[in-house]
Amino acid sequence: MTTSKSIPALTQQYPRVLTIAGSDSGGGAGIQADLKTFSALGCFGMSTITALTAQNTCGVSAIHAVPPEMLRQQIDAVVQDIGVHAVKIGMLHSAEVVTTVAEAIDRHQLPHVVLDPVMVATSGAVLIEQPAVQALIQHLFGRVAVVTPNLDEAALLVGRPLASQDDMERAAQELLAMGAQAVLLKGGHLAGEQVHDLLLTQQGLRHWMHASRIASANTHGTGCTLSSAIAAHLALGLELVPAVEAARTYVRGALEHGATVRTGHGSGPLNHGFAPVAMRLLG
Repeated sequence: MTTSKSIPALTQQYPRVLTIAGSDSGGGAGIQADLKTFSALGCFGMSTITALTAQNTCGVSAIHAVPPEMLRQQIDAVVQDIGVHAVKIGMLHSAEVVTTVAEAIDRHQLPHVVLDPVMVATSGAVLIEQPAVQALIQHLFGRVAVVTPNLDEAALLVGRPLASQDDMERAAQELLAMGAQAVLLKGGHLAGEQVHDLLLTQQGLRHWMHASRIASANTHGTGCTLSSAIAAHLALGLELVPAVEAARTYVRGALEHGATVRTGHGSGPLNHGFAPVAMRLLG
């Protein structure tokens, strides 16, 4: 004889984070890195794939775009049923894809959106069509909480190379003038033993963050991981500055714990699972 147990009342939620990005078949960047990051930080991750890439640690050999209508349906399916507490946007390769995502942000009033303007892979492969660059500025900068370019991406956006902290500050100001609400400009590509990142906001915040450089050949997906970690911490209830600082701490740990590991023959991935936490509960 069996006895039935009543189903407990569903009163809690996981912090839910959606990534809208390209797929990295090698697992080190893109939605694969995003989902690993969400999980490691105790969030429930969901994905909307913008493009498939044939990719490994040595580079990108092919890109296959997802039709915009399929992109729209992925976002609608997730948001209408499960809902989201934060969003990370990564690789958007065409202007039509950019506008599709912008329309979805408005349609669903998506909160805490982090835009990582993925333009060039670690290997040097170009991942965006030129018209999409202006579309990012026009349609997404004003709709997201923070934009997180690295130096190469910021240089493409402002139209000149960036070689110093002064260059970084001027470029960040220009990106704010283009409509961004906040800019986290990552200075990891500058020479030197220190890494300098700058967070600038429309409200006048100017927050420099400095750290010693971590010696590692395994840096594939660092930008994807950082932006995903920011989104995860925003979903967990942190304000922008502590979310950025917590995300930087997580990425540094993932870099340090992955520095001595050989994965593939090129730029390997971070160790996303170096210190995973249990799934958090909200409510």
